[in-house]
Amino acid sequence: MNKLMIFLSFLAVVCSVSAQSSVEQANKAYSEADYAQAEQLYKEAIEQEGESAEVYYNLGNTCYRLNKTASSILYYERALLLDPGNQDIRFNLEMARLKTVDKIEPVGEFFLTKWFGSLRDVYGISQWSRTAVITFLLFIACLYLFFFSRKITLKKTGFFAGLAFILICLFANIFAFQQKKRLMERSTAIIFAPTTTIKSSPDTSGTDLFILHEGTKVEIKNQLGEWNEIETAGGDVGWIKSNEIEII
Repeated sequence: MNKLMIFLSFLAVVCSVSAQSSVEQANKAYSEADYAQAEQLYKEAIEQEGESAEVYYNLGNTCYRLNKTASSILYYERALLLDPGNQDIRFNLEMARLKTVDKIEPVGEFFLTKWFGSLRDVYGISQWSRTAVITFLLFIACLYLFFFSRKITLKKTGFFAGLAFILICLFANIFAFQQKKRLMERSTAIIFAPTTTIKSSPDTSGTDLFILHEGTKVEIKNQLGEWNEIETAGGDVGWIKSNEIEII
C-alpha cells in the first residue's frame, strides 16, 4: 500500500510539472512569436491541468495573433467566465469582436438588471464565496456586540453594522451561485462557420431566416439532434447545425 501511495504521489508530481512545463514553453514560444507552437502547448496545458483563466487568456491572445478570430473570442469568453472582473480580458475581447462581420445591437436591458449583472461580474466564484464567509463571521461578531455590550452606542453600531454585513453576505451568496450556474450550465456559444444561414426549423429544408458569420456570440435555447436553436443578442431566433458552433 505504501509503495502504491508513493507511486501515485510521484505520478501526480510528474503530471503537475509536465503541465507547468507546457505553460512555460508556451509562454516562451509566444514571446518568440512562434504562435502556432504556443497555441498547441496552451491547449496541452489545459488538457493536463484543467481550466485556467490565465491560460485561456494567453490562448486567446495567441489565436488573435494567428488571425483566428472565432477561436480568440471563444477563449477570451471562457477566461471571462472564470475571471469576470478582469479588465484586460474584457478589453482584448472587445478588440477581437471588432474583427467580426456581424455588428448586432443588443436588446436593451432594464437598468437595474444591467446594474445587478455588472456588480455580480466584479468578482468570480471564489472571491464572492470568501466575501460571503467573511461578512457572515463579521455579522456574528456584530450580534455578539449587540447582545452583550452595555453601551448603547456599541449596541447601535453592532445592530446597523450587522444588518449591513448580513445583506452583503446574502448578495455575495447570490452572486456566487449565479457565477457557478453560468460555469456549470454553459448556454452560450461562438459561431465557427465562416458564414452560416440560420433556418426557421431544425432541417436543411427550413426557411432561410438570416445569415451569421464566425465569431458571433449566440445563446443556445434548445437542442434537437444535430441542430441547436439559438438567439442572437438582438433577439433573432433560428436553428443552426451543432458542428458550426462551439460552446463557451
